[in-house]
Amino acid sequence: MPRVLLIKTSSMGDVIHCLPAATDMQRHIPDLQLDWVVEEGFADIPRLHPVVNKIIPVAIRRWRKNLFSKKIHQEFAAFRQTLQQQPYDLVLDTQGLLKSAWIGRMVDAPYSGYDSQSIREPLASWFYRQKFAVSRQLHAVQRNRQLAAQALGYMIDPEIDYGLSIEPQTFAWLPSDAYVVGLHATSRADKEWPEPHWIELAQKLAALGLKLVLPWGSTQEHQRAERLAKTLPNAIVAPRLNLQQAAALLAGARLVVGVDTGLTHLAAAVGVPVIALYCASEPGLTGVLGKAFAVNLGGMADIPSVGQTWGQVQQVLAA
Repeated sequence: MPRVLLIKTSSMGDVIHCLPAATDMQRHIPDLQLDWVVEEGFADIPRLHPVVNKIIPVAIRRWRKNLFSKKIHQEFAAFRQTLQQQPYDLVLDTQGLLKSAWIGRMVDAPYSGYDSQSIREPLASWFYRQKFAVSRQLHAVQRNRQLAAQALGYMIDPEIDYGLSIEPQTFAWLPSDAYVVGLHATSRADKEWPEPHWIELAQKLAALGLKLVLPWGSTQEHQRAERLAKTLPNAIVAPRLNLQQAAALLAGARLVVGVDTGLTHLAAAVGVPVIALYCASEPGLTGVLGKAFAVNLGGMADIPSVGQTWGQVQQVLAA
């Protein structure tokens, strides 16, 4: 039974972009045992994929804040011991950074990754025994898929399949009416879509009888959601959700409209129509990509208008 250790640690969007590679492995290697090293804060993402056998959380982001702590040294020793408990037929680093390449060297197994021309940090390729060329002009999803296919010796299929297994959930706070999820929160203020735009979009949705659900993850984001909802009769502020609950909420939506944030990529992964709004970053090779309707609007200093967004919404609702 082939056993593979996959290293893709962060960020949320990057981890989601690696899920189709896991599906490909499952499809082409039916008896595969796949373990996944991922940052502790994103460990719930690979748990959504049924092929993943074991999640091995790592805490580099937290550890590096206090490298000389005895507790950190103990956690690292436990992490290393976990890595070395099972024999692996292949270690595959799809992250392509020095920190991820270093993790794989702790395991006594054949080690594969990008070659120095294909990788984000060229020095990282020195760690690998097998190195593969993958165009940097491909979307991140396809780069992960191509690397895994070369390392494991199969041809990828044209269709992208994130392979997620989402358990349906009923939320007492959510009416049974059709709803749209508005992912208004992101890591930087300049990536936010202007509040007047959200209000105008919500008013257009209300005219069609559609609710707008506003999730949040921090106090500031909660305040923003409440502020938006006060002006909109069709807006619902969600309670704090864990990742499984958020995935179920997204999967049940008629449509998701979201800014540049990990949950917008999760919406594409669960197969719901999604419109991604880029206000201070370029979607380019890391925008939303999925089997269902998935469109990227805007870019660096190019805030999508309500008109542009509504035109895409109408396409989804007319389908």
